[in-house]
Amino acid sequence: MAGQDIFDIAVVGAGPAGLITGLSCAASGLRTAVIGPPSGSTDARTSALFGGSIDLLKAVGVWPELVEQSAPISGIRIVDGSGRWLAAPEVLFRASEVGIAAFGYNVPNAALTRVLEGMSRGRLSRVICEGVRRFEPRGDHIALSDGAGHEIRARLVVAADGRNSSARQFAGIDVSTWSYPQSAIVTTFEHQRPHRGISTELHRRAGPLTVVPGKDGVSHLVWVDTPDEAARLLALDDKAFGQALNSELKGHLGTLSGFSPRQSFRLSGQTARTLGKNRVVLVGEAAHVIPPIGAQGLNLSFRDAATVAEVAAGAKHDGSDIGGDATLARYENARRTDISTRVFAVDLLNRSLFTNLPGIGLVRGLGLFALATSPALRVQIMREGFMPSASTPKMMAPSRTGETVGRSLTGASSEGHDLGN
Repeated sequence: MAGQDIFDIAVVGAGPAGLITGLSCAASGLRTAVIGPPSGSTDARTSALFGGSIDLLKAVGVWPELVEQSAPISGIRIVDGSGRWLAAPEVLFRASEVGIAAFGYNVPNAALTRVLEGMSRGRLSRVICEGVRRFEPRGDHIALSDGAGHEIRARLVVAADGRNSSARQFAGIDVSTWSYPQSAIVTTFEHQRPHRGISTELHRRAGPLTVVPGKDGVSHLVWVDTPDEAARLLALDDKAFGQALNSELKGHLGTLSGFSPRQSFRLSGQTARTLGKNRVVLVGEAAHVIPPIGAQGLNLSFRDAATVAEVAAGAKHDGSDIGGDATLARYENARRTDISTRVFAVDLLNRSLFTNLPGIGLVRGLGLFALATSPALRVQIMREGFMPSASTPKMMAPSRTGETVGRSLTGASSEGHDLGN
């Protein structure tokens, strides 16, 4: 690390959450450094990014480089596969019901990280190193050092270094952690029938099975099951695995083939007890870890990023201390309700599938029945779930009234989109 000047912002962590935070802060007029290893390109997963996240990518000038590699999500289909005695009807959320062409886009993680990394050059100070080894408070700033003893200084440190964040540990922020009796299998596959931009969530007793549309006859799978069953599925050859998946999907996508190498990981959850302390604020998995259900994780991280930029830029404009307690409190107040609500909802939905408590299945079934039969309720849920307004920073606001993603149904064209996810 180099330089004796004090940065406004030092982001520790150079994954998607850290890079989008750095670019958002730089775009807001803050002198910013992002510290971490060079981005990797081996992540075969994808992320479903909803309207506000796409608008943030537009605001920092990244979206035109990603749009052709991403697939629009025009609908979300929920199927009750729990096998309970009260089978809930299928629910289909269509973006057209809320006047837009797509809820968001399914974006390849490797492409997202690569483009964010490339865009950071010339816009901020990108410090390539294995990570920060030492944090030293110095009154109105923090000095950060790598293993070679190089130093950088900043008024505010943003912890974007994951669930085991060293920056969070330096700040003295505790976390609540829990686990689930589940593992998730992820892979990409080809299929015979078109997905038509519809993401399918099959709610099963062992956990959800989600198929998200990708480009050119490809879809992306997140299959949650018991650890023993996940291990069995991983051991199958591609033909047997495809047959097992097709059985779950009831042939919805026709013949399945071309599976990418399957990966598996245990599910867990984690939340920080506070989001800011001792000149450090938390974003991404340093602040919250939730199961891969409803595509909430990275979208939460993008809202963290835009909020840090907005709050810190406001403090600088007002002549306030960017890393002071008042700034940290504003960030906490801006993000706590959104994070707590999403974590609670995802945890409740997941536990409602595998729990044996009496009445839980009935409540779920009645809720899905209400969604299936009430267009007004579906619209309300879609607006809150995919286009939250109360927690939306200015950088994530649609560029024009009535537009969220893609082409609005009133005919207004959105920059850089070619809708066909």
